[in-house]
Amino acid sequence: MTATGEEHVTARGGPWWWERRRSAALDGGLALLSAVECGAEGVKFAGDAGLPVAVGVVFGLLAGSVLLVRRQWPIAVVLVAIAVAPAQMGFLMSVVGLYTLAASELPRRIIASLAGMSLVGTLIVTFVRAQQGMTRGEYEGFGGDWFVPFISVTASLGITAPPVLLGLYVGARRRLMESLRERADSLERELQLLAERAEERAEWARNEERTRIAREMHDVVAHRVSLMVVHAAALQAVARKDPEKAVRNAALVGDMGRQALTELREMLGVLRSSDGGRRPEGAGAGAPPLAAVGAAAAAAASRVADDVEGPCLDELDELIGQSAAAGMVVDLSVVGEVRAYAAEVEQTAFRVVQEALTNVHKHAAGAKTYVRLAHRASEIAMQVENEPPPEASSASSARLPSGGNGLVGMKERVAALGGVFVSGPTDAGGFRVSAVIPAS
Repeated sequence: MTATGEEHVTARGGPWWWERRRSAALDGGLALLSAVECGAEGVKFAGDAGLPVAVGVVFGLLAGSVLLVRRQWPIAVVLVAIAVAPAQMGFLMSVVGLYTLAASELPRRIIASLAGMSLVGTLIVTFVRAQQGMTRGEYEGFGGDWFVPFISVTASLGITAPPVLLGLYVGARRRLMESLRERADSLERELQLLAERAEERAEWARNEERTRIAREMHDVVAHRVSLMVVHAAALQAVARKDPEKAVRNAALVGDMGRQALTELREMLGVLRSSDGGRRPEGAGAGAPPLAAVGAAAAAAASRVADDVEGPCLDELDELIGQSAAAGMVVDLSVVGEVRAYAAEVEQTAFRVVQEALTNVHKHAAGAKTYVRLAHRASEIAMQVENEPPPEASSASSARLPSGGNGLVGMKERVAALGGVFVSGPTDAGGFRVSAVIPAS
């Protein structure tokens, strides 16, 4: 993991304003060299100015030691270097000061102004000294009016330009590295956030797949098993009184059991085939195992394993006939022009009616039930309403268990297609389930 910018700034190991002890040692060494240089040059300055040698040396030592604060106050270092330039001292201090100033975070206009002042000051001092040397004959053999301006410009540019340009380059490179470090830290934080969000989405997807598996298993098995329990209870009640009816009920129980086992076997077969590497349609090759299980459950619920279309509205008559055979009085009414819908729409409508009838078997055995189906221009509506159950019913002894997932599953199915689902008790004491599903 890279160190963030904040960690980089606060990780200080040196005294005072230095970030590292190595930086403090470097500045201390430069300040010592500059102080020795300025102190030695202070001897000549004291002689030229008519001052005691000790005064010149102390002045040079104090001026040269200013390099110790070059990182904290680079402007002060450059100004001191400009101030002592007429005394012909502070060469190292001027070079290092200009470099530090150019590499700092100060505005460019300040850097340009101070560099220009240093250039002009060095130019004037060099010009005066060169002119005095020409007068004293120190540059005999370099005659001509061009020599003094040439040596002045060359010397001033040679002292000023290289440290400024080097400082600008180092400062720009340092800022670039800081920017890259900050971008790397920002990218790392974004990747961590994306990983957390991906984990949240994966957990949400796992929960959704668990819910879908439970819903598909419920729709595939619950209805037929409920009818089996109802027929078994009726069989127990009439076994001795009406043997012929008992035989018919036993046959119905057998048929229901075989159908339930067939659908359950189809579902388990698809689940096993998905584990072997063949995924059902709709589950991508990179889908997680739980998503593959959910897709397999949906495929089994729709009988994809045998390449047969899932339940459709044409099977409502058979569905209601099964409930009627179990002793329920069901009244089916269809309004509007019958037409074909998308497979998922017909499957959802069928499952809603199927689950509503199963709930009547569980909670209102023997109650008369009304199933209404309305084909409209852009939607299909269905309603299953039952009257209050009779006080005593032979089917009521079946005592069908309820997991409380039927209504939730119906609502989820309808909502997934953009429809509306409403359920609740009626004023007469019965129960009503209504759903409207868009046709497209």
